[in-house]
Amino acid sequence: MTAQSEAAPSPGPAPTARGALRLALVVGALGVVFGDIGTSPIYALQTLFNPADPHPVPIDDNNVYGLISLIFWSMTLIVTVFYVALAMRADNDGEGGIMALITLIRRHGAHRGRRTTLVLAALGIFGAALFLGDSMITPAISVLSAVEGLKVIDPRLDVWVVPITAVIIVLLFGFQRKGTAAIGRLFGPVMIIWFLTLAALGVGGIGHHPEILRALSPAYAAQFLAGHFHIAFFALAAVVLTFTGAEALYADMGHFGRRSITAGWILLVFPSLLLNYMGQGAMILESPANVSGPFFLLAPEWGRAPLTVLATAATVIASQAVITGAYSVASQASKLGYLPRLRISHTSEHEIGQIYVPWINWMLLVSVLTLVFAFRSSASLAYAYGMAVIGTITIVTLLYCYVARTLWRAPRWLVLTGGGLLLAFNLLFLAANTTKLVHGAWLPLVIGITAFTVMVTWQRGREIVTAERLRREGPLDGFLARLQQGEPKVAQVPGTAVFLNRGALTAPLAMRANMERNHVRHATIVVMSVETEPVPRVPDAERVVVRSLGAADEGIVHITARYGYMEPQDVPAALRLAKAQAPGRGLKLRDTTYFLSTIQLRGGPDPTMAAWRKRLFIATAHITADAADHFKLPRDHTVIMGSQIEV
Repeated sequence: MTAQSEAAPSPGPAPTARGALRLALVVGALGVVFGDIGTSPIYALQTLFNPADPHPVPIDDNNVYGLISLIFWSMTLIVTVFYVALAMRADNDGEGGIMALITLIRRHGAHRGRRTTLVLAALGIFGAALFLGDSMITPAISVLSAVEGLKVIDPRLDVWVVPITAVIIVLLFGFQRKGTAAIGRLFGPVMIIWFLTLAALGVGGIGHHPEILRALSPAYAAQFLAGHFHIAFFALAAVVLTFTGAEALYADMGHFGRRSITAGWILLVFPSLLLNYMGQGAMILESPANVSGPFFLLAPEWGRAPLTVLATAATVIASQAVITGAYSVASQASKLGYLPRLRISHTSEHEIGQIYVPWINWMLLVSVLTLVFAFRSSASLAYAYGMAVIGTITIVTLLYCYVARTLWRAPRWLVLTGGGLLLAFNLLFLAANTTKLVHGAWLPLVIGITAFTVMVTWQRGREIVTAERLRREGPLDGFLARLQQGEPKVAQVPGTAVFLNRGALTAPLAMRANMERNHVRHATIVVMSVETEPVPRVPDAERVVVRSLGAADEGIVHITARYGYMEPQDVPAALRLAKAQAPGRGLKLRDTTYFLSTIQLRGGPDPTMAAWRKRLFIATAHITADAADHFKLPRDHTVIMGSQIEV
């Protein structure tokens, strides 16, 4: 399925309005999606020629031509060809990113072998975990690299770099609750200025040494790799920095849609990046001394202070790209059962993917500040950054090839040839980054392994708890049949009892407990299921569906309440609509009690998981969003009935 959620599926707006909406989405995408990859020129070439590198690249004309050519063709193959032209067509109802690929594989790949599906899903979860690591490293390295421009202006300002960076990051994460639509409107014009500045600086640099344009030929990249492999191989670890943010383009697809992101990349972002890298290369050809800060040295001396301010603003926006991507990954992971139910705020009526996840936001803030104060410079974080990026890209490439072959029936020769070349290219970058493990590349692996362990542990624990819960609940039809026969023996009390449940097939635990232990039932019993539809709002006329369970005079009904993704899931309001729709059902709203089934988890003796994984699963359960708040239940009319399950 490749339909994009570019706008709400309500009656379409007029052509002028559609054009304005499309332009707004492109501007918003520039302000949210491209910040990460768009700020790579600040530090990428400087890292490549860093004399403190354990494997430095000698500065000579051939190496400069070769590296600029390699940067151009790497961005072309990985970002333009793979992500923009290919991967972004593999979406899950408009959502992109590695979790969308996992969903497609789990949904359509089970019939091709459970073991293969599980292995690929696990690999994808590890890739998602690496992306979460990228989401922590990107704000730290991006903002640090821009604020370090102060040292170019005046070396004495060095002591202020870390404190200023920390303040900027706190403000950025504090602003997230406004939503990506508001952020995009604010940041979009800034990023347009940024990319135009990149292009102008690059053209100025090229004017000093126009021979750099020869680097557009792939022959220079091939000659650099083949003729200087002992240098080029280690340099690949830093070349990765030029396409950081490629996965964010894909993960953020649900926020702005494929066409908006594609237009922004082709028309503005890619040309601006290419011109700037070539301008920096020309500056280094003109004087090897320029390698100390080729980006800031492209500007005249009078323009370096304003450029530092603009670069700082751009790197704040770079952080936004991976932050919103992390929201998407966490949201999809929660829906797939790899994370608990999280509180998610939808912030747009036009894009279902524009969300804010508070728990992820504050977890990222603490992690980013920890990295800033621990590493204290962008150079120290550079190698950690590359491993997170290329690890995720390699896994996405593998999963995409599987989807293309098994779901889309792409010819085997095409998948093996095209996918094999892309994988080989990515594996070469990955191998180069493994040489930097002791220099910082271990960090994203540790973060990734930790996040992966949490997610697979939650998924396994959830399977155990769900199986036990279903066993205890039992079929709803069977329970109602027993109730008709007088088992359990209950006394009827006036009023309405509402039991929230996932469907109409099983008996809610709270209902069982109320009848089997309290031996009471209310005159009217409502089993209510809440569903979220892929539209912003559901009309009140289509909100609820009411049907009887058993004989009409037994007073037991099932209500399905449907909500759009922008709407609060207000159960009492749905009950009022149900009463108006079915006045003969005996719903007494003034005397309504809401029952929630909660599970208290504890470690048990059964060998379902290792003891440490049981403790991790129970600890993770504490971040689950509160159900009463989520469903707008009045606290003084809500009864929480607990049940204990051993893991």
